[in-house]
Amino acid sequence: MAFGTMQFYSKQLQTMCSMNVITPRTGDGPFPVLYLLHGLSDNHTAWSRYTTLEMQLAEMPMIVVMPDGGRGWYLDDPRPGGLAWEQYMIEDVVCFVDTTFRTIRSREGRAIAGLSMGGHGALGLAMKHPEIYSMASTHSGAVFFGHHPRPSSELHDINAVNAFADAINASETGDLWSISERYLSQKAAELPLSIRMDCGTEDELIDDNREFHAHLDAVGLAHDYAEYSGGHRWDYWNKHVYKTLRFVRDGLTSGA
Repeated sequence: MAFGTMQFYSKQLQTMCSMNVITPRTGDGPFPVLYLLHGLSDNHTAWSRYTTLEMQLAEMPMIVVMPDGGRGWYLDDPRPGGLAWEQYMIEDVVCFVDTTFRTIRSREGRAIAGLSMGGHGALGLAMKHPEIYSMASTHSGAVFFGHHPRPSSELHDINAVNAFADAINASETGDLWSISERYLSQKAAELPLSIRMDCGTEDELIDDNREFHAHLDAVGLAHDYAEYSGGHRWDYWNKHVYKTLRFVRDGLTSGA
């Protein structure tokens, strides 16, 4: 695999942005693309710094793009001066990747995944924009965001996250419960998504993931769900990201 850091201008954010990209060493493409999103406390470097992702991708003919998503939950902030993180993801990031690399430029060649905040973002972006992505995968997804506030724990003060959700009206734009129902009723028949989720049994977000899994079952939205031993930690994500890589490898159209 080949690894690089790219700088590009975002029209939506009106600033220079960064992404890390892993590309196959061999083959001319076009290649399918996995967009891999980071969590709240990280940036575009996290997946490559804290996991063996590059080694796990060996012999997999796909491009993996890790964009910097700030701390905006991959949603547009409607307040004056707010940043349009959702539009940045679906317009600027995808356009830059498709014009820079030999990609499959259709939904059949794109998947999106992430951890924690990035897991919420992956599910929301895929279900709101299934014309862009055909697959979504999440590890330890922060699926509560926009649906209900979470109490703080000894390890994490979540009050700022709850306040941000209220400030950007996330109950209207980021509630995955409602988003899944709208997707199912309006777009699923024409633009089906392959969805998988996993979460650690010692993760503080396990109950939220179980509830969202039950909701998807109740409304009839097909998906794969799994639980494994582990917490909200990089050792868990490093161990299980390979399941996302295999899921995407087996599900996306290959043009190589």
